[in-house]
Formats: sequence, C-alpha cells, structure tokens
Amino acid sequence: MKLQGKSAIVTGAASGIGKAIAELLASEGAAVAIADLNEEAARKVAEGIEANGGRAIGVAMDVTNEEAVDRATDLVAEQFGGVDILVSNAGIQIVNPVHEYNFDDWKRMLSIHVDGAFLTTRAALRHMYRDNRGGTVIYMGSVHSHEASPLKCAYVTAKHGLLGLARVVAKEGGAHNVRSHVICPGFVRTPLVDKQIPEQARELGISEEEVVRRVMLGGTVDGVFTTVDDVAQTALFLSAFPSNALTGQSFVVSHGWYMQ
Repeated sequence: MKLQGKSAIVTGAASGIGKAIAELLASEGAAVAIADLNEEAARKVAEGIEANGGRAIGVAMDVTNEEAVDRATDLVAEQFGGVDILVSNAGIQIVNPVHEYNFDDWKRMLSIHVDGAFLTTRAALRHMYRDNRGGTVIYMGSVHSHEASPLKCAYVTAKHGLLGLARVVAKEGGAHNVRSHVICPGFVRTPLVDKQIPEQARELGISEEEVVRRVMLGGTVDGVFTTVDDVAQTALFLSAFPSNALTGQSFVVSHGWYMQ
C-alpha cells in the first residue's frame, strides 16, 4: 500500500471529487479524515471506508471558520498521530457576469476557496512542521487556475490565487520536507457542474446541450468529461511521491481542455 502509516485530511469530502480522493487514499492505507460542512454525510462516507477495511473518521469543518478548522485539524492529528496529507478541496460555484455579480456572493466564493485553503493549510502545517515530519498539501484548482471563462469572475480569481499560495507553501515548506501542488481538473460531471449547465444556458442564451458540447467539452481532445477517478489518481500520485523533486507545481487533468 502506497500510503500505509500516513494520515490525511480531505475537505469537502462528503461527495464528489473529495469523496473519491478520500476513498482512494484510504484504499492505499491512509487513515483519512472526511472533513465537511455536512457532518452526518461525512460520517457516512467514513463508515463506508471502514466497512471496506479502511480507517476513517468524519469531522465537521466549516473551512471559513478559523476556530472550527484549527479544532478539527488538532482532533485529527490527535486521533491519527499527526497529519501527513491535506487535500484542500471544499468549494462552490456561483455564476453571473461581472456587472451583475453580487458582492456577498463574491466574498463567499473567495472565503470558501481562498480563506479556506489558507486556514486549512496553516492548521495542517503546524503538525507537518513538528520535528520536520513533512507532508503534502494539495489544492483543488481548476483549468480556471490558468485561464478565464465568462460568468466566473470570483471562481477564476480564487483558483488563480491557489497557484500563488501553493508556490509559497512549496518555498517555505521545503526545509520541513513539505511539498505542495495544485490539481487543475477540467469539467468533472458532479452536482456542482450539473447545477451550472442550466445557469450557463440561461446566461449565454444557448441550449443546455450546447453548454455541454461547446462550453464544457468543446476544448477537449475527445469530448469526454474528466472523471472523479482521474482526479483522485492524480492526488494519490502526488501524495505518494517520495521527494521534493515535485513541489510547487500545477497538474492539469482535463482531456486536453487546457495544455500548459
């Protein structure tokens, strides 16, 4: 098992990409904390992992709340003997053109994606730095970490910001054997993406079928959605990588939707 003896926290892990990552890390031997705003759903995912022979706990975590993040992270470290892997995955989407974008929505988007990444990183690093234990911090970026799309001003801004945070963590963390990366998926068919289809169709004045074919998959090489397993396998590879040869990098997983 690639992660035997390691411990991980995955935020937003009660569903979608986070759940797939948590389950795969657990299958490779990691003890995994399913951290989510929905504590009941997080516990159910943890129970499923344990039923399959893994080790997991569900913890309530509002990534925008400093006290909640610190408390939950310390609890996980106590339960598992430390923190080796953080996957900062929690996120939402709100689409609107810039001139109509609600400021409260803007602040909420940046709070969850950027403040949440900072708070969870800070809390995890305090444990990873202890005795130079080391670890890996993975941020869930997007192809929108590298380029823009209409209607997504806050999302694009937030995802670009994660690149900067990851690079600083890589520079500071190297002395403590801590690596950081950003995974940048293309469109993954999750409830978050399904919700965007009618919203974008309405704003762009096109059919939902055209949103999928032209907006979401038009730039891919094969017309195929990125899968949660595509992203989870990338997270596993980065979590198990043995040295600082890879750090501060972004990995685009998008069926060619964006190439760097």
